[in-house]
Amino acid sequence: MIHVLQRVGRLVSAPRRWQSTSIVLRPYQEQCLVSCTDALRDGLTRIGVSLPTGSGKTTVFISLLEKLAKPAPHAKRALIIVNSIELARQSAEQWSVEIEQGVKHKASGSADVTVATYQTLLQQERIAKFEPDKMKAIIVDEAHHAAAPSYRRILSYFDSEIRHPDHDDETFASVEPITQHKIPIIGFSATFSRHDGLALGSVFQHIVYHRDFLEMIKEQWLCNVRFTSVTANIDLKNVTVSSATGDFNPTSLAQVINTETLNKLVVQTWLDHAGERRSTLVFCVNIAHVEALTDMFRQAGIDARYLYSKTPALERRAIVTAFRAGQFPVLVNCAILTEGADIPNIDCVIVARPTRSKNVFAQMIGRGMRLSPTTGKVDCRIIDFVDSNNRVTGVMSTPTLFGLDPAEIGSILDESLEDLEERAKEAASRLDSEDNVPAPKTVTYIDYDDPLSFLKMTKAAAEHPHISKLSKHSWFAIGEEKYILECLNKGHISVEFVPEDPEHGPHWAATYTPAALDRATAFALKVSPFMRTRKVLTALQLDEAIRGCDTYALKKVVHGPMALGLLRSAKWRQAPASDSQKAFITKRWKIDTELGDSVTVRKAERIAKLTKGEAANIISGLKHGAMAYHQKKAKAAAKSKQVQSKEKERRSRTNVAVGPLHAN
Repeated sequence: MIHVLQRVGRLVSAPRRWQSTSIVLRPYQEQCLVSCTDALRDGLTRIGVSLPTGSGKTTVFISLLEKLAKPAPHAKRALIIVNSIELARQSAEQWSVEIEQGVKHKASGSADVTVATYQTLLQQERIAKFEPDKMKAIIVDEAHHAAAPSYRRILSYFDSEIRHPDHDDETFASVEPITQHKIPIIGFSATFSRHDGLALGSVFQHIVYHRDFLEMIKEQWLCNVRFTSVTANIDLKNVTVSSATGDFNPTSLAQVINTETLNKLVVQTWLDHAGERRSTLVFCVNIAHVEALTDMFRQAGIDARYLYSKTPALERRAIVTAFRAGQFPVLVNCAILTEGADIPNIDCVIVARPTRSKNVFAQMIGRGMRLSPTTGKVDCRIIDFVDSNNRVTGVMSTPTLFGLDPAEIGSILDESLEDLEERAKEAASRLDSEDNVPAPKTVTYIDYDDPLSFLKMTKAAAEHPHISKLSKHSWFAIGEEKYILECLNKGHISVEFVPEDPEHGPHWAATYTPAALDRATAFALKVSPFMRTRKVLTALQLDEAIRGCDTYALKKVVHGPMALGLLRSAKWRQAPASDSQKAFITKRWKIDTELGDSVTVRKAERIAKLTKGEAANIISGLKHGAMAYHQKKAKAAAKSKQVQSKEKERRSRTNVAVGPLHAN
């Protein structure tokens, strides 16, 4: 049991009497206090605490302030830095303190505890009230913001080891804090991480305590949760991402999300799965989305109201008070109640705005996880929406929160925490079983798209087994959407996939390009050896197109015994490659690839062993754009790898664990 000194009275401007009140801390809160005091005793001065929404962070840090020893006899004041007036008011309602915020609230600077918004402290005359030498501790609420330049401007005033963001500016005049002791700076957050690349290690040295909200739910410190995740056609491919936050730009995102179809889906999902809920909080993209979705709820006969940044303070307070009292069932908001909203009766949260930030997603769903037995709350329903095609990586959702792939599991209609954890275990078990294969004795590498890959070209039929099953002729593939049949110096037949066609829809189109001149003559005359391309057929399926083209080749292009030369098993294909074939391939190989001596020797040996059929495939592939296709695929693969690497790095920054933090 911790005894906390609480000042009697409201906002104070003169000394008042103190009385001792007893607070029974939860076991994890006790552990947190011990971790903090031990870390400070061991010499750390800037520490972080990660506790989920609803865990009582305010109780913890006020209890910690009472427990901390004075670093110096005259250092007895504490400053709590918050990022909104709502948080300042909440702290003031729970504890009698002074508030430093805006025009209405001006603290003396001499109170034992002052709550101040960071916006106000950015003003020199306001922060000057707080003499570093008299500070016992600095508490930073929502401390994941602390790496931002605005916060570092404030915190560097109290600790010179925190680098001021303007430090490298030639005009910047550094001022050392006037203090004989190190001021403990302690950050509290439900999401002690950042996804925008700013390092929290630039402010805090160490995370000394961490509790995950999933653990808290299991231990019944937070309410039970039911999950509903709806798949929808939400194409986020063209939504821009903010370089400052790493999350979607609201204006760009709203163009995809704020549509009549999706808004109707949100309301219908609520009616189907949460219509009986008393207090639903909805998160939207921007003001226009807030208004449109609120109107959609009202059209369905639901008493829905909304808040946004321009809602007057008195009206905002009245709406929240009425919602907290259960006077209406749905409150729609945009970026107002993501942090610091203490409304325990919320029993449903709708995430109607996709986010790439694990922090933001956790903050939104965390609004509904507080216990509220007095209102009859049993659990909280979390509803979110994911793209049915999973076209953009890195989007947070209920499935990804548990390490599941949204594209694989589909919609989640009504599942518990335990259900989803079991799914995650099954998915992990499948991956383990897939990885549990015997080590190979030999390895053969095949580059399926590189026309100069000899391992590929010597086994063309094996590479595309579906083609060998569809036809006995020597078709070869360029990627997965183009197939060529060379017709023995009489031209070639091409089958190519057409993904979009207003008249026919997706289909396969076949063409025949006759040869007019032999290659040597055409080269000498500097003209194309081919005549105008002719349409052969269109087909919905590849097998239909290949069979139709085989028939066309035998009836219209290559007649009689010559047709045997089209077969994969034709005798000419087994003969050694001609000198001209090998010379052509050798030249192209040297042009396109930088090889070491030993590799060059091996490739030369392979060229020497090529058959005419293998060499013909390579040369035809180059002629029909295989190299350009390969380069395009290689470029796309490199870009995809870079995107995945960046996403992996971004995700890693959202992982929270007890341990040291790095400054960059």
